[in-house]
Order: sequence, then structure tokens, then C-alpha cells
Amino acid sequence: MKKFLISLIIVLSTIPMIATAQKKEREKGGPTETKELPREKAQSVINELNEHEQLVSGLKFQQGTVTLKDDLATLKLPPNFRYLDPDQSDIVLVKIWGNPPDQDKTLGMIFPAEVSVAAQESWGVVITYEEDGYVKDDDAASINYSDLLKEMQESTREGNTERTKLGYEAIELIGWAAPPRYDKNSHKLYWAKELSFGGEADHTLNYDIRALGRRGVLSLNAVSSMSQLQTIEKNMQQVLSFVEFNEGHRYRDYVAGMDKLAAYGIGALVAGKLAAKAGLFVLLAKSWKLLLLGVLAIGAFIKKLLSGRRKEEPTAGAAE
Repeated sequence: MKKFLISLIIVLSTIPMIATAQKKEREKGGPTETKELPREKAQSVINELNEHEQLVSGLKFQQGTVTLKDDLATLKLPPNFRYLDPDQSDIVLVKIWGNPPDQDKTLGMIFPAEVSVAAQESWGVVITYEEDGYVKDDDAASINYSDLLKEMQESTREGNTERTKLGYEAIELIGWAAPPRYDKNSHKLYWAKELSFGGEADHTLNYDIRALGRRGVLSLNAVSSMSQLQTIEKNMQQVLSFVEFNEGHRYRDYVAGMDKLAAYGIGALVAGKLAAKAGLFVLLAKSWKLLLLGVLAIGAFIKKLLSGRRKEEPTAGAAE
């Protein structure tokens, strides 16, 4: 929203100067035509601003208790959060925030109630679900996340060669903005990464939550500037508490020998198994590249992590 106001101010401020210049040209007998009149530019900005205002005012937010995807899970939203369904979320992601369209719909988005989606400081949590099977968590306690980070950083650097060939900015995984933590009782995992694009000083925050279920993983992801870390971290801890799988879809509902077992574990989730579908959408113009490049950044490492899991029997393991 702010960028449109700034553009409008710039365009309007040039009208008197250009008009004066055109008058002088006419007095000299010079050219009087212009390719595009500044007033037309101003009107174009105004029209775009009005369109965004109409889109924002037309959004249909939900509050309170929200059920996701055919009774898969429930959000019990406190008053400081609100929800948009998948179609409404597409309007925000594509038409208001300027992301490229994605054929795979989200399960919706969660937003802070006190901030407009069109505000410069706006942010949201993208919800997705991957039905890859029951993710065993027996490796959670033994993962060395410092070593995992180093391997992820190395894979990211290796991926930069291919990214730059394709004309994209290099990505640097700076480190954990919040180290991974897994709660074995709730079967929820969260962590945050600090990323740099093209060496820019303004780093990007990628905050992830994963809730493990009977048949797959519910992903909640927020992307913002690192300057918003404290705000995002505080709010994502709330998000962590109010999302739950419904009966029949819960982690403890898993039936060994009947339900599908995922080919990866906790380590692969953190490294980026769901990177392409984890809601890495734009709050900043450059950030959408994560959608295209997230898997490339950790592709080789994920392949290594998954290779051991594929050797297991598809129905092996048991729920707690």
C-alpha cells in the first residue's frame, strides 16, 4: 500500500514541472507530444490503489473456531488472530502481495487481527498439508541441530551455482533465528531460519511450525524481515498452541500395519522436505524466490536423509 502512495506523490509532484516544460517547448515551436502524460500515470497509480483498497475491504475474515480441510484439523483462534480460506488467501498472496500464482492451493492463512494485510508491516501464516504418511519421531532426541545446520548451509552454498546460472540471486543460510524444538507430547516441531538474498543487508526470517498427524504433516509458515523476529516469534508461539488435528487424524490415531509410513523423519522436515509447500510466500518482493529455490538449496542433503528411510518397510513403526 505504501509503495502506491509514494508513487502517486512522485508522479503528482512532476506534473507542474512537466507542464511548464511543455509550455516552453510550445513557445519555441518545439514538440508538444509526450508518449505518456503524467496525469495518466497518476491516474494509473490511483486506479491501482483503489483496486487494492477494494480487494482488502472485500476480504472475508473468520474468527473463533475454524475447521480445516474436511474436518482434518481445528484452529481455535484467540481475538488477536483471524483466518482467510484458501480462495481468499489467494487474493492476498497473488493480487495484494504480488506472488506468482500457484496451482496448489493452501489450506488458508492466519493473520494478526490488528494489522491490515496491505500495510507495510503486514505478515501472515500460510497453512499447507502434505499427506505423505505417518512421520516417525524416534530420531528427534538424537538430532544434532548444529551439525544439521552446517550441512544445510553447505548444501545451500552448493545450490547457489545452479541458481546463479538461472539468473537468480545467491542465497545464504545465515543460521537459526530460533533453533529447532520438538515437543514429543504434542508432536509439534518449530524452528526459524535467517536467510540472506544476494548479500543484501536486510535479511529474511522464515519461521516454521510442523504438526505431525496420523497420515501427514500440517505446515504453518511465516516469512518476514528479520527486524520482525520478536513479533513473529511471540505470535508463532501462540499459533503453536491453537492448532490441533481432529479425532481420527491425530498422531496417536496411527494404526501400524494399516496406515502409510512416511519416507522421512524429523531431520528431513527441518532440512526442508516440505520447503516447496511450506508457505514460503512473499511479504517482501524478493522472497517468493524461495518457492522456486527452496528445494534446490537442500536437494542433495534431503536425498541423503531420505535414502535410509526408503529401506524401511512401508508400514513399520508404531504410534505412541
